[in-house]
Amino acid sequence: MQLYTLNAFAKTKNGGNPAGVVLDADSLSEVEMQNVAKKVGFSETAFVQKSKKADFKVKFFTPKGEVDLCGHATIATFYLMTKLGLIKPGFYMQETKAGVLKIEVKKDNTIFMNQNLPLFYKKIDRKEIAESLNVSEKIFIPDLPIQIVSTGLKDILVPIKSLKDLFKIKPNFSKVTEISRKYDVTGYHLFTLETKFNSTAHCRNLAPRYDIPEEAATGTSNGCLSCYLFKYGKVKKVNALKYEQGYSMRKPSEILAKLVLKNNKIVEVKVGGVGSNIKPKKLF
Repeated sequence: MQLYTLNAFAKTKNGGNPAGVVLDADSLSEVEMQNVAKKVGFSETAFVQKSKKADFKVKFFTPKGEVDLCGHATIATFYLMTKLGLIKPGFYMQETKAGVLKIEVKKDNTIFMNQNLPLFYKKIDRKEIAESLNVSEKIFIPDLPIQIVSTGLKDILVPIKSLKDLFKIKPNFSKVTEISRKYDVTGYHLFTLETKFNSTAHCRNLAPRYDIPEEAATGTSNGCLSCYLFKYGKVKKVNALKYEQGYSMRKPSEILAKLVLKNNKIVEVKVGGVGSNIKPKKLF
């Protein structure tokens, strides 16, 4: 059985977020998948199986446990299948624990995945988040809330005033984990509207609850962020959003996003990107 590793949302050859992908994983039990994910050691490994209600069923495991959905591992999976000639440009359906989601494979090999429509949850006390990040509340953008948002996975979105403030943050990971458990979220998605390359936002993602102190590129979180920025009037052209991430880890990443609107309401959420650095490895 073959394992592939590659980087998703890569801005440079060595940028992006690494993911493991196992094709034809029908014969693997969940215990075996978990063991593979732990052995691979990346934030997520995807396992592709046959589906009765979609083109493919994809299961996602962190080294610590299964998650309902993973954006970067989805991009990695469909980019890999495209490069191997297993699928062609067009539309596909992916069965996940977060639902059956649409995938678009474009002719330039960019992969876009649909996410669930946004759900906006509790707004979190600024003091609580500031203490867990070892920062002053003054670094937060005053007219934006710290809020839990989901397009398949729940994250706490944390608005930061400047790139300088964002890069200086040294979190207390045990407190971030504690708060993530308290609110039953994947982690924190920190962002600033000040960017390096005229993007929509620059981001850092913390998910120590799942043994991921920081992640170089997160598709689901930036889907949430796209909806949040639209809700609070911070973006106008919603069909070409672009996010920078991973620079604090020296893994430059670029995540693309689109919102489809009808009567000024979000009816589709799409996140996309490309892969790089594909490496095959024998699993068993």
